Amino acid sequence: MTFHTESRLAHTGTGTGTRTRGGTVTRLATTRRGGMAGAVIGLRIAAARVRGSVRTIAGWLGETVSPAGALLLAVAVAGVAGGLAFGWIEAWAAAGISLALLLCCVPFLLGSHDYRLELVLDRDRVVAGNEVGARLGLLNAGRGTSLPGIVDIPVGAGLVEVHAPLLRAGARHDERLAISAERRGIIDVGPMTISRGDPIGILRREQRWPEVQRIHVHPRTVHLPSTSSGLIRDLEGLPTGKLVNDDLSFHTVREYVRGDSQRHVHWKATAKTGRIMVRQYEESRHARIAVLLDTDLDEFDGEEEFETAVSAAASLALQAVREGRDVSVCVGGPLPEFGGDVFSLRTLPTLTPRALLDAMAGVEGVERATPIEAAAALTAQAASDLSMVFLIAGSRTPVQRLRQAAVALPPGVAVVAVRCELGAEPAVRSTREVTMLTLGALGDLSRMLARKVLG
Repeated sequence: MTFHTESRLAHTGTGTGTRTRGGTVTRLATTRRGGMAGAVIGLRIAAARVRGSVRTIAGWLGETVSPAGALLLAVAVAGVAGGLAFGWIEAWAAAGISLALLLCCVPFLLGSHDYRLELVLDRDRVVAGNEVGARLGLLNAGRGTSLPGIVDIPVGAGLVEVHAPLLRAGARHDERLAISAERRGIIDVGPMTISRGDPIGILRREQRWPEVQRIHVHPRTVHLPSTSSGLIRDLEGLPTGKLVNDDLSFHTVREYVRGDSQRHVHWKATAKTGRIMVRQYEESRHARIAVLLDTDLDEFDGEEEFETAVSAAASLALQAVREGRDVSVCVGGPLPEFGGDVFSLRTLPTLTPRALLDAMAGVEGVERATPIEAAAALTAQAASDLSMVFLIAGSRTPVQRLRQAAVALPPGVAVVAVRCELGAEPAVRSTREVTMLTLGALGDLSRMLARKVLG
């Protein structure tokens, strides 16, 4: 159905129709345009299709032609131009050689290939210094024989290349790999690509697999037996001086007030005084531990010393988690490049040993981090009711700064500063504010805590 309407500004032919069926309304509209408008629209559609084709061709050339192939194309174009313009025989020769090489490489790309690639890791968590085994399976799922190719497997910042042999239809090739995990961190494996091309590397075809697998490389840790962690053990159960109505440490008796539990009535004192008397207790100390790691690389003498500090922090926190203690693991955040000193603190998950070690694997040192004094003050705000704080720092951190960090913590909190200094003689020094441990090697930590740090 078509209706013609006119307006004062333009003459437009418009067709509309409306149908109603089963509660659904559909409106159909057509517009009549002149020949010039139709030609313009046709040109726009053609231009859009040309742009799409150009993008597709450019993408295919970018994926198929290597830098060496691009150089050959440039030489061929320049040779033809030079030959036509100046009649140079050398230019024609260069163009002919370049085109011949390109044509010789084209047959290596012919034919389709359909691969199925699978990478299975033996494990996704490992301690630094070990290896992760992997099995690579390559299946030719196509109907024809596939030519040899190369499988590229990104492993962290590196690349592993595996040569895929010629495979008949339905054939499978398996290969064992070993991924080195020398240093702590998080290693991303993938995405993988398989490519095939000519022997001289001018043209190639690739097939990609977007899957990325992750390996957590945990820091090295030392075992701290609960029976030998003297400082933590000796703090448990000590009275704090705060009076409460129910605990283990008996303090005195006082007169009964409304609301007191009858089970705390001291009957001997009641009989002697003639008034109801109840027991008064001192609140016992429970070890609520915080481990604070300094992440400022300027405070450490090299990367190995920083890794020792990370391992020491992980060892202390891991032992506390295994014993079921309340523990908070904090690391200083980076300072903004611009905008002044904005201090930040990051708290790591400690729900399970695996969650803790996974988080420690991702801890990185930075050039400018929150000073340990400010980090200690933020730790006191983030974790309340602390009874012990371990400060893990480098050999370049002055002792005075560690004392200032201890002062920033609430009164009554036992502070142990572990100052990592590789090769140094293990030493323990106690002051009024802090107990200082000099850690020359990671294994010294267990021995010093076993000797009861309190002296």
